[in-house]
Amino acid sequence: MNFASMSFAPISFVTKSFAPKSEKIFQKSFLLVFLLAALVASVGADKKSAPAAPRATAPKAAPARPAAGRPATNRPATANRPATGTRPGTAAGTRPGVGRTGAGTMNRTGNAGRTGGAGGRTGPGSTMGRNGGANAGKGGAGSVSRVNRPLPGKQVSLKGGGTASIRPNGQIRSINRNGMHIEHGINGNRRIESTHNGARVVTTGRNSGYVQRPYVTRGGRTYVSRTVVINHVSYTSVYRSYSYGGYCCYYGYHPAFYYGAAYYGWAYNPWPAPVYWGWGWGGAPWYGYYGGYFAPYPTYPSAAFWLTDYLIAANLQAAYAAQAAANAAAAGGAAAGAGGGGGDQQADNSGGGDAPAASGGAVTLTPEVKALIAEEVKAQLAAEQSQAAQPAAAGGQAGGQSGGSAPPQQASGEVPPALDPARRTFVVDTDLTVASDGQECTLTGGDVITRITDTPDDDRKVTVSVASSKKKDCAPGKQVAVAVDDLQEMHNHFQEQLDNGMKEMAAKQGTGGLPKAPDTTTTASDVPPPPPDASAAKALEDQQAAADQTEAQVSKEAFSQGS
Repeated sequence: MNFASMSFAPISFVTKSFAPKSEKIFQKSFLLVFLLAALVASVGADKKSAPAAPRATAPKAAPARPAAGRPATNRPATANRPATGTRPGTAAGTRPGVGRTGAGTMNRTGNAGRTGGAGGRTGPGSTMGRNGGANAGKGGAGSVSRVNRPLPGKQVSLKGGGTASIRPNGQIRSINRNGMHIEHGINGNRRIESTHNGARVVTTGRNSGYVQRPYVTRGGRTYVSRTVVINHVSYTSVYRSYSYGGYCCYYGYHPAFYYGAAYYGWAYNPWPAPVYWGWGWGGAPWYGYYGGYFAPYPTYPSAAFWLTDYLIAANLQAAYAAQAAANAAAAGGAAAGAGGGGGDQQADNSGGGDAPAASGGAVTLTPEVKALIAEEVKAQLAAEQSQAAQPAAAGGQAGGQSGGSAPPQQASGEVPPALDPARRTFVVDTDLTVASDGQECTLTGGDVITRITDTPDDDRKVTVSVASSKKKDCAPGKQVAVAVDDLQEMHNHFQEQLDNGMKEMAAKQGTGGLPKAPDTTTTASDVPPPPPDASAAKALEDQQAAADQTEAQVSKEAFSQGS
């Protein structure tokens, strides 16, 4: 060590003494580069030994977990998972009151299917109020709407065959026995139906109902005739048969006559000036009774609005008469036999029925709802104008009035008018007890409903929303299940009343402020109605008597079983 330093000293001395200045600079530069290289090598060694620790604490696999098992933002499970899509009372999936929808990502009801508010209302051409997706409103095979839940009460098997349904209060809801079906509404009305020798006999009240028989085939379509009896007065109408959804048949009203295109156009389009019209209802009992529910328009900009008031008034008059008849029948039944067949059928609201609020303020049937009816009137006027322009069907085979033959084979698949997607608003034409989520309520003539679902469930019922109703009827906004047969009868009555209104307007045009109309002559339809069935009134009376006897027997038998 000393030797090296001693031998180095002379060299360094010589360098200091004799080396040129450039060599000194070179030596210093070389030394600096050597030190920097050592420093860089040291830092690099530190970096190479550090990466192992971070890999252990931050694995790259962690961010991929949501995609593997968790739904994240586009959760398919909330749309098509059975647990949430069909559970009653949940916000997601099909809500109670709307028919079941099929599986898939589009079966969620959402805001469009809710009752109340803008989403629950429907109008002409609107899709609001229906379930979303391709299966909107469809019940599907094996489906029953949640609105159409089983009703409380008891089923009784009858001796000798047949069944009876008893309400919790002891009132008979329905009887099926010996080919006869008897249905009791909660407000005391009764409907009886049976078939005899190919004729369908339907009793809707004392001295009222109809007898339907096969009639004629035209252009591949089959028609039936109905002899309608109201308080011993008979008339005949023609109905077309519709086989749909595996069921035969629904029956749609077929006009007996048509007007010319000019008269339909006059009724459809606005008049030159609004018309003031006095109906003369001021002293009518029904008008005073329903004063809190209905008020006619102050003026009429077109015939469609005039016809709207005509239709509503006709239904309210019929409802008033039907309620009076039901109350009288209930009182007669109570007097006929205490604790026997009939006393238990008194109406729950027999004191006044569906008594509306007193008049003097705003009426329940709002202008908005009446506007929906006016749109239906205009749509029907346009449809009849189009039908009138079509040539009559050639030929045809009459089914006859003798009644033994079966109706001709139907072409299946054509949608009946009551299920036409373009038709949503219906005016109730008769007292009807309906189901709503396991409970019953009543619709009466003049109430207005909006169909929500398009395809019948297994009970051939669809869901409707109550748009307007009277005091003790199903509440507005409530969703109820209505049989397609009943909905079709509402539409039939609507068409029939519209024809009557057009006839009334033709007789009064040019008077009382109504503008003068063009030619109002009529042309018979391709299927004119036959003469009334002379045996219809007797058939209805016989059925009424048979039903009274059946009910007396069933009441004793049912209550003897502890019902």
